[in-house]
Amino acid sequence: MRTGGWIALGFGVALAAGLVAAREPAPPPRAALVAPPSAPAERGPQVAVLAGGCFWGMEGLFEHVKGVTGVVSGFAGGTRATATYDQVSTERTGHAEAVRITYDPARISYGQLLQIYFFAAHDPTQLNRQTPDEGPSYRSTIFPQTEAQRAVATGYIAALNKSRTFGKPLATRIENGAFFAAERYHQDFMRNNPNHPYIQAWDVPRLKRFRERFPGLYVG
Repeated sequence: MRTGGWIALGFGVALAAGLVAAREPAPPPRAALVAPPSAPAERGPQVAVLAGGCFWGMEGLFEHVKGVTGVVSGFAGGTRATATYDQVSTERTGHAEAVRITYDPARISYGQLLQIYFFAAHDPTQLNRQTPDEGPSYRSTIFPQTEAQRAVATGYIAALNKSRTFGKPLATRIENGAFFAAERYHQDFMRNNPNHPYIQAWDVPRLKRFRERFPGLYVG
C-alpha cells in the first residue's frame, strides 16, 4: 500500500486490482484448517505482534476478532531506533508493516490468533509481498512477545509445512524487534475509510473470508 498513489488512481485501478485478486491462489478449504499447537495458559491482557502486508487490512480484520481489545497499526523488525511511514517506505530500514494486538486470553488464545493470521488475514506463502504490495516491508512475519508465543509460532509453522496445507512452504518468518506505532492517519483506516478503493479491492474480501471461515470468532 502506497497511500498517495491509491488516492490518486481512484476506483478504476481498484477495479483492475479486483481482477488481479481473482487470480490469487485460492486458500485451502475450511476442512483443511490446521489447529494451532496448545500453549501454557495466559492470564491477564496479552499482546501479539504480526506482520502480513498492508497494516490497514490487518488492523481492520483483527478488530473484528472475539477477545481482541485493541489493535494498533505500526512497524516492527527494523534496525533503526524509530520508524515512520516515509522511512519504512524506502525499504531501507528493515521494518515490516505490522499490527500490535491486545487480547484477552480468557476469550481467545494466541494460537487462535495465529490460525486467523494464516488462514484468513493474509497469504503466508508470498515472499516479501502481499498482492498488490511488494517489498520487504510487506513480508509475512511473527514477532513473538514471549518465549511461549515463540514456541507456539515455531510449532505451528512446522505443522503447516509438514501438512503441506498451502501446497508450498510458508514464507512466514519469526523475528525480534521493537514495535513503533504508525502515524495517526493510518490508525483505524479501514473503519474510517470503508469506501477507499484499496480497502474495497483487497481488505473487504479478506474480512468476508474471515467471517466465513471463523464465524464463532467474528464480532461485528
